Amino acid sequence: MSNVTKPQEMIELIFSYITQISAERSAENILMMLADMGRRLVYADRCTVWMVNRKKETLWTKVAHGIDPIEIPMSAGIVGRCVRDKKHLIINNVYADPDFHGEVDRQTGYLTKNMMVIPMFNHDGNIIGAFQVINKLPKDEVFVQEDLRYIMLASTYAAETIETSLLLEEIDATQKEVVYIMGVTGESRSKETGNHVKRVAEYSRILAQAYGLSEEEVDTLTGASPMHDLGKIAIPDAVLNKPGRFNEAERKIMDTHAELGYNILKGSERTLLKAAAIVSYQHHEKWDGSGYPNSLKGEEIHIYGRITAIADVFDALGSDRVYKKAWSDEKIFNLFKEERGRHFDPKLTDLFFENLENFLAVRDELQDEFMHE
Repeated sequence: MSNVTKPQEMIELIFSYITQISAERSAENILMMLADMGRRLVYADRCTVWMVNRKKETLWTKVAHGIDPIEIPMSAGIVGRCVRDKKHLIINNVYADPDFHGEVDRQTGYLTKNMMVIPMFNHDGNIIGAFQVINKLPKDEVFVQEDLRYIMLASTYAAETIETSLLLEEIDATQKEVVYIMGVTGESRSKETGNHVKRVAEYSRILAQAYGLSEEEVDTLTGASPMHDLGKIAIPDAVLNKPGRFNEAERKIMDTHAELGYNILKGSERTLLKAAAIVSYQHHEKWDGSGYPNSLKGEEIHIYGRITAIADVFDALGSDRVYKKAWSDEKIFNLFKEERGRHFDPKLTDLFFENLENFLAVRDELQDEFMHE
């Protein structure tokens, strides 16, 4: 293999990877592409993207060729020195370097000969990690300054990808926390404890995964399902916390909570809140069309609504409420069998029973006590 990249080859290689990266949405996949691009740009055997964990004062491998995930003290090794000193390093005889620790080589049988390490910074100038390439190819070659210039392209792109990913993760986490708090607020007015929305979220996750939804959709529904009863915040206490059955007028008032929740959420363009609007609006629709508020039938009901319906009913029946005591498991299971194809999506009902052990494990883990006055 030649270790000289011609300008035309360099342009074609970069363009090829940039085209792939522009179509990718996973930050981890983008970083792996950049790692691949980096080692091809400089003809190296391996590439690793390291991340800084400030809380633990460690470095960990975000992506890496040929090794399992590693976490090391931030002060350790050549990568640690690069991060600590914020300087590029070209080391063509690592075993002569006092900071090199050959433990990974000893454990894996891999022989590290030389490496380049480039610190990665965010837009504020704070170091967030390091981009490392290992073993110049062919095996008797060494890294030179021109290699450093080439690899800077990949490392800069990696730093920007990481920063964007971290920002999106922070926004996503904040949004999920707000959604959860809003869901708990709605439930607390009806004297439920916060574990109800946690259980519904986990039941929804189990069903969504079993149904075959994408990882992204599973995560979205899990985050949105705690909002299913948000509309209860607008229901009068006299109705919401009435001990015993509702009369017809009270039932009509209570049933408005689905549309009330939807109206609160429907204006958002955020994926999570749009999903929460669907869940709030449709979790009382029934497979046979006898539900509310819109008498939707079968697959007219969004899959999020169909899943949350099963999760919510299972938890509601198995929990003490102001108007009833918890049902026995036998009674709950009999109702689910009776309501298969009537209240509930038949396929989801079958998946519920196939994954019953997981449902019961969540219920046991997230038990709570009924909140009395």
